[in-house]
Amino acid sequence: MLSRRVIPCLDVTAGRVVKGTRFVDLVDAGDPVELAARYGAQGADEIVYLDISAAPEGRATLLDLVERTARTVFIPLTVGGGVRAVHEMRDVLRAGADKVALNTAAVADPTLIRRCAARFGRQAVVVAIDAARETGTSGPVRWTVHVRGGRDRTGLDVISWAERAVELGAGELLVTSIDRDGTGSGFDTELLRAITERVSVPVIASGGAAGPADFVAAVRDGGADAVLAASIFHQRIYSIAEVKAAMAGAGLAVRLTPRVAA
Repeated sequence: MLSRRVIPCLDVTAGRVVKGTRFVDLVDAGDPVELAARYGAQGADEIVYLDISAAPEGRATLLDLVERTARTVFIPLTVGGGVRAVHEMRDVLRAGADKVALNTAAVADPTLIRRCAARFGRQAVVVAIDAARETGTSGPVRWTVHVRGGRDRTGLDVISWAERAVELGAGELLVTSIDRDGTGSGFDTELLRAITERVSVPVIASGGAAGPADFVAAVRDGGADAVLAASIFHQRIYSIAEVKAAMAGAGLAVRLTPRVAA
C-alpha cells in the first residue's frame, strides 16, 4: 500500500512565506528557506512552494529563491507560479524543483500541459486547481475554477477540468478549496471525492486543515493520496509527526519519522 503523503505548503510573495484566509488578508509566516529546512527535518514527505504573486504580476518564478530552497531539503519539491511556457518549466526544474505546478497558464492554454509532459514526463507535471463552490444555484453541487491566485472566476467546471488536465498529461492534481482555505473548517471532502472518483492520478487535498482528524478525513472520505497544509504547521499548532501519528492510528499508511523539536 502506498504511503499517504503529508505536505507543508509555502505560499511565497515578495520573498516571504505568507498565509491568509480564502486567498486574502495575507500575513507574514516566515522565510521560505528556513521553513523548508524545518519541515524537511520534521519528516515532511514533500514541500510545495507556490509563488502566488507571479501570475497576477505577469512575471516568472523567482528562480534564485527556488534554488536556495531546493538546497535546504532532500525531499521532493514542487514549485508553482508564473510558469507559462515549456522553457520556463525547464528553468524551474534546473533550479532544483522535482515537479512543477501549472495553473493559470494551463487554463489559458491547455496544450501547455501536453507539451510539458512530452518534454519532461507527466510525473513532473502537477496541475493546480483552485476551486470555489457555486452559490445560489439549484441542482447538484458545482465547483468552478479560479485563476490568478483565486482572483478571477473562469466559469470552467472543476470536475471537467480535472479530467481534461489528466487526459492532457497531468501526473498529479493539487486541489485547493478556496472556500475552506485558511478557515480551519476541514477539507472539502465532497469536492475531493467528486474528483478522485473520476481521475486515475494522485490528488493532493488543500484548504481547510485544522487538525490531524482533517488529514484522516481527506484520505478516508475524500480519497486523497496526499494532504497539504500551511497554517497549522507555520503556527506550530500541530507538528508533522503528530499528524502522521494520527493518520497511522486511523489505519492509513504513512512514512513515520522520529519526533523532533517543532
